[in-house]
Amino acid sequence: MLDIDFGTYPYVTSSNCSIGGVCTGLGIPCRAVGDVIGVVKAYTTRVGTGVLPTEQLNEVGEKLQEIGKEFGVTTGRRRRCGWLDLAVVKHTAMINGYSALAITKLDILDTFKEVKICTRYLKDGKPISYFPASDEEMQLIEVEYVTLEGWCSDITGVRQFEHLPDNAKKYVEIIQSQLNIPVRYVGVGQSRDSVINVSI
Repeated sequence: MLDIDFGTYPYVTSSNCSIGGVCTGLGIPCRAVGDVIGVVKAYTTRVGTGVLPTEQLNEVGEKLQEIGKEFGVTTGRRRRCGWLDLAVVKHTAMINGYSALAITKLDILDTFKEVKICTRYLKDGKPISYFPASDEEMQLIEVEYVTLEGWCSDITGVRQFEHLPDNAKKYVEIIQSQLNIPVRYVGVGQSRDSVINVSI
């Protein structure tokens, strides 16, 4: 959402960080691009200004920030944190044409008694089927959540999807079903071997 053309303008960066940047920035021809893996955190973050509909300005947001060590890599600024926003992921999937998803940092949710996923935006109490095109319209958005029980267990040692707690598996499965995009990888820790190859 920081892409200069398709992000939440004017709160964007100076370049194309969507899949199109591979072609314009590296000179790779479009036909050479194969699978496009969308890398998505298990919750939503943002550095700096701009609308963040699922932002949690409370203990939840502080806990996500603290456990997830959410600081900007370049600036060191504290990232704003909120529940996973599938309306944003759907928008980025449309732009980038994801063939699969990699869900990272699922372990950050280990200690939450309940977790939420934003499934769609509402405007004037009614669902909208598009992503708002302006900051002004984004200010009018309400969020619709699905609330799930947390798994309240340490998943950092899990290496197979079927060994995850049932509620953690359900969290991933809801993401996949809502987006209609297969989840291929799930990250449960910081090490290289903490990536589960998923086959749902």
